Amino acid sequence: MSRPTLLTGWGRTAPTAAHVVRPRTAAQAARMLAGAGPRGALARGLGRSYGDAAQAAGGTVLDCSELTGPPHLDTERRELTAPAGTSMGRIIAHLLGRGYFVPVTPGTRHVTLGGAIAADVHGKNHHADSSLGAHVRSLTLLTPTGEAHRLGPDGPDPDLFWATVGGMGLTGVITEATLGVHPVETAYARVDTDRTPDLDSTLDLMARSDHAYRYTVCWVDLLARDGSLGRGVLTRAHHALRADLPAPQRRDPLRHRTGTPLAAPPWAPPRLLNRWTVGAFNAAYHRAAPLRERGRAQPLGGFFHPLDAVEGWNRMYGPRGFVQYQFVVPFGEEDTLRAVAEGLSRAGAPSFLAVLKRMGAPTPGPLSFPRPGWTLALDLPAELPGLARLLDGFDERVLAAGGRVYLAKDSRARPDTVHAMYPDLPAWRATRARVDPDGVLVSDLARRLRLV
Repeated sequence: MSRPTLLTGWGRTAPTAAHVVRPRTAAQAARMLAGAGPRGALARGLGRSYGDAAQAAGGTVLDCSELTGPPHLDTERRELTAPAGTSMGRIIAHLLGRGYFVPVTPGTRHVTLGGAIAADVHGKNHHADSSLGAHVRSLTLLTPTGEAHRLGPDGPDPDLFWATVGGMGLTGVITEATLGVHPVETAYARVDTDRTPDLDSTLDLMARSDHAYRYTVCWVDLLARDGSLGRGVLTRAHHALRADLPAPQRRDPLRHRTGTPLAAPPWAPPRLLNRWTVGAFNAAYHRAAPLRERGRAQPLGGFFHPLDAVEGWNRMYGPRGFVQYQFVVPFGEEDTLRAVAEGLSRAGAPSFLAVLKRMGAPTPGPLSFPRPGWTLALDLPAELPGLARLLDGFDERVLAAGGRVYLAKDSRARPDTVHAMYPDLPAWRATRARVDPDGVLVSDLARRLRLV
């Protein structure tokens, strides 16, 4: 057995040690699962879950990033099949070169296909297209009993399929999956931008206009005070047609541009991101955005994955890392959004990555996060005084409003709160017990929240 390796999530909080193994084939993954010790096993992708979802203290972690190979595109069926360790970036590059695009992408391309399904990731088009699980045609799931289950929403075991979609890797190791994809003419988005002066105008504009766009997202300033609280930069888009592009880009409209990422400093001092530095950034960013701009052609990489332009940006939060907090509340519960925004502003909580979106139809996954309503995601330095108390208070408001927090980003919620937010947890446990009767599959998240 190899020496234990210290692992964290992208937020770089709560490190724990596990034995890391790297399967390259499904057969190797099966042997590694079978050889797991008393502390269990868990699959891990590229480590972009923010909290402890891809950690298993004292156990065996299967690093599945080498469980990869060439994706296969079936143009007649508009389906792409790929090994689960294939990154979203590689899949997007493969598809765009052939005039297709993924149905859903999260805010980074540095996630594996299997990890994206396990978290049932959503993107800027959830209000129109739901989450990734709605577009998974089939997947192969390796369970600790040694069985390889071929699953789909209409297959022989739909309960296991949906327990796996959003199941945070706790039903088995996904080794391959097939997605529906859609054709595009270019590798660009046609983007409309509006700058809003406060939270009420932000919510109003999104409610009135989001239905007219496939993709929509709003950056909001949660450090602004008084009448400017919640001012935003709203960007909405469709896939650009060739005719939408400037003449130079029309010659090679499907050229995929990701650029060379800048590197964040290898070390940042504590409290570099504080209410004054972030407040200044937020004010400058809001002021620099166009008041109203229409039809700007933007490379898809820049539109969907802006933070990928800075390698290791999570180091900017200093040695103690950061907490990402994301919740969803139903439409009609806008007062909960206002209460959270006002609480953050009063606390001087420095978040320059606060993102507001509208969500649409959910998937049947018992642990899948998205629900129709408003979702707000924000990053906060882990060293912020009083952070735990502040977020616990927000959890109570979100729960009372009929909302929930996102397990793929959580690192600090309380078990009883999460259990109340996910009322289908008992049904999920029953399905999981069928395929993992000995409780081999486990994570730090699962232990902390008593999911298993």
